Amino acid sequence: MAGMTLAQKILSAHAGRKLAIGDTAVISVDYVLAHDTTTAWAIEPFHEIAKRVFDPSKIFIFFDHAFPAPSTQFAEMHRKIGAFCKEQGIKMHFDGVCHQVMAEKFTYPNAFLLGADSHTPTGGGMGAMCCGFGSTDAAVAMATGKAWVRVPQTIRINLEGNLPFGVYPKDVILGIAKDLSSEGANYKAVEFGGSAIADFDVPSRLTLCNMCAEIGAKTGIVPADAQTRAYLEKQGRYKPFEELRSDSDAEFDKVLTYDISKFEPTVSTPPDIDRGVPVSQVEGTPITQVFLGSCTNCRIEDLAVAYRIMKGKKVMEGVKFIVTPASRQVYEQALQNGFLMEFSKMGATIAPPGCGACLGRHMGVLGDDDVCVSTSNRNFTGRMGSPKAKIYLASPAVAAASALEGKIADPRKYLK
Repeated sequence: MAGMTLAQKILSAHAGRKLAIGDTAVISVDYVLAHDTTTAWAIEPFHEIAKRVFDPSKIFIFFDHAFPAPSTQFAEMHRKIGAFCKEQGIKMHFDGVCHQVMAEKFTYPNAFLLGADSHTPTGGGMGAMCCGFGSTDAAVAMATGKAWVRVPQTIRINLEGNLPFGVYPKDVILGIAKDLSSEGANYKAVEFGGSAIADFDVPSRLTLCNMCAEIGAKTGIVPADAQTRAYLEKQGRYKPFEELRSDSDAEFDKVLTYDISKFEPTVSTPPDIDRGVPVSQVEGTPITQVFLGSCTNCRIEDLAVAYRIMKGKKVMEGVKFIVTPASRQVYEQALQNGFLMEFSKMGATIAPPGCGACLGRHMGVLGDDDVCVSTSNRNFTGRMGSPKAKIYLASPAVAAASALEGKIADPRKYLK
């Protein structure tokens, strides 16, 4: 048997036996995640198989997709979920986007996280295996602490070189998505390596892994290392972990290498993630809204990039600039360092932590003919509201520059 990939090693540890690529096994899960939409769909199937959850301390229910409730329908859904959590002794979380809060407070290297949300791979930036499942799978996991998983093939992506001036991890992953296409990694693990990955901090890695969902991947993962340790120490929850790696003779589906020094600010044009172009090709496109938010790009580091570009300037007249911090922690950091005050003076609308406009549910829904530059992860037709609206995906830097100009703009001129 060939050497093992990182995904194989983590799944084997959770199955209690050595697994080969393609094997299907019952594994133990460390965390079960669901939110204020997917939990509602899990309650009925859960009650069909169990009376009590296997371990309430390992189940994380977030109110983030439609919170605070934008309608009586969602308020009633929240009430139903709240009753389930109370019955089962599960803590409810109201402190921002589930994936961001899990990374800040809970997810640990080499763990397995089953999440009833497609962007669960975000947590792979912590060196954990984090996979999106349906609500029925989440119900089974809540009841048993187990899940059926097929060991995926792994696409290894090596990043070499240094990020150029004005280029960010979002530009890198948009470029990779263009190459691989929106289905290029279907049911595969995407593992990031190469000399450059050591320079990517955990927030940058969360962005890379988050967008693996958009190329069909079952998970994205960056092996845990000194950056992971530094992040955990900063969050006040470090404890020693094994630095697992794929073996040198591991069997990869393919190995791709990118020289990131050749990347430039990139914009994904509607209606698909894999339609990335250099910002110069769409520069000057008039816009009506900028959304700086989502589990992809609204950490404090992202807000800092936008602040650096926009400080002392004003949002273009007529442009809706919506800033939605990813979590309560990010919101409080941005309050303490003055970012939110400055954004407000510029003309931004500050929304509470959560998913908000990203999925077209509230706090920034697009209307007919709206054109939005968004730091989120999806730009398909109707994602943020009207099917007649257009969504351009970009880094926080491109978003900030575009908010100032009222049209898609290259941020490098503002980054002296």
